[in-house]
Amino acid sequence: MTNKKGLADTVSAIIERVKTEGDAALLSLTEQFDGLKLEQVALPQQQAKAIIATIGEAEKAAIELAYGQIKRFHEAQVQSDITVETTPGVVCELKTKAISDVGLYIPGGSAPLPSTVLMLGVPAQIAGCKRVVLCTPPDTTPGNEGGITPEILYAAKLCGITEIYRTGGAQAIAALAFGTESIAPVNKIYGPGNSFVTEAKQQVAQDPNGAAIDMPAGPSEVLVLADSNANPAFVAADLLSQAEHGPDSQVILVSDSEELISATKTAIETQLSILPRADIAKKALANSRFILTETLEQAVEVSNEYAPEHLIVQFNNARDWLNSLDNAASIFLGAYTPESAGDYASGTNHVLPTYGYSKTLSSLNLGDFTRKFTVQELTPAGIQAIGPAIMTLAAAERLDAHKNAVGLRLDALRNNDKSS
Repeated sequence: MTNKKGLADTVSAIIERVKTEGDAALLSLTEQFDGLKLEQVALPQQQAKAIIATIGEAEKAAIELAYGQIKRFHEAQVQSDITVETTPGVVCELKTKAISDVGLYIPGGSAPLPSTVLMLGVPAQIAGCKRVVLCTPPDTTPGNEGGITPEILYAAKLCGITEIYRTGGAQAIAALAFGTESIAPVNKIYGPGNSFVTEAKQQVAQDPNGAAIDMPAGPSEVLVLADSNANPAFVAADLLSQAEHGPDSQVILVSDSEELISATKTAIETQLSILPRADIAKKALANSRFILTETLEQAVEVSNEYAPEHLIVQFNNARDWLNSLDNAASIFLGAYTPESAGDYASGTNHVLPTYGYSKTLSSLNLGDFTRKFTVQELTPAGIQAIGPAIMTLAAAERLDAHKNAVGLRLDALRNNDKSS
């Protein structure tokens, strides 16, 4: 049995258990994986208010700043409806409406992510989604066991999210997709997670009775392109900022300078010595890659082939290379643009495709929280103008009912003309 098959089987079993047992499965799995015995899955409103009251002013101010930045960038993505009269009497429209019910998955565990609440909650708020559901593992911090971290709750409050559940992992994805006694199912699920969450999202998306998903957003990736003039300390810091996410994170440095690579390795060791999550970062670094190329052009080719989630470009005149960078989910240009900026407060979204999916998938944006549909309206003059062509095409495809649907209308119009 391969590791991938083992993962798929484990996740499938969890999904089936949630389908069968509902809330009982969620509570049992929370006790098994988080070591907490909860009375209910939902976070009581009074408990949420009490937790929010404990947040510090500096944390509130930082979350508010990030909220404003993300909101400004995503508000600029609002699109107007389109109306075109393609021929006299034939009006076609493209309309945009919010997806009604959406589920937001917020990773917890060793690194709860209030920033992800903002990345998902802000566009859902701007789009006007009627129901926004948040699932996240319960806090295990002494003093707040069974609660949720105050930063996550404050971010949720800013985004207008009040339906919050204490459940994580594949079981949370199953609950959002298929529903339980407490959690009504949603139309689409958003948010990054570990390999179990990613596998669960893919499985529920393939089920006709499941839910759509934003993308397969798995463990974090960063690729740094650096030339000989890059600052090794900056490069090391950027690599470590991804490595500390989890042991399955992947970090890559590609450079045409052997000296830069060597200096970066030294800087990594220096910075590791003061990181609280050094053990996690070391595990990720064990699978890291330092790639020496002959030229910067070759380095760009490596990046395009890998198609990283995060691409940091520490070249001189980094912007000059932008048009050559074909495949990356989010690009950070120049020495003073750390990946951390996009993770928190530049305004762009940090929910991004991984596993090379950036070759075909986009970073999360406002459009992911909406659906587009078309409207058409034909007047008598309109059906007379294009009807004969429709009938000819329908006949060529041997679809007589299509042809008759037009022919009957044209005959009626001709008969009306004769009788008037």
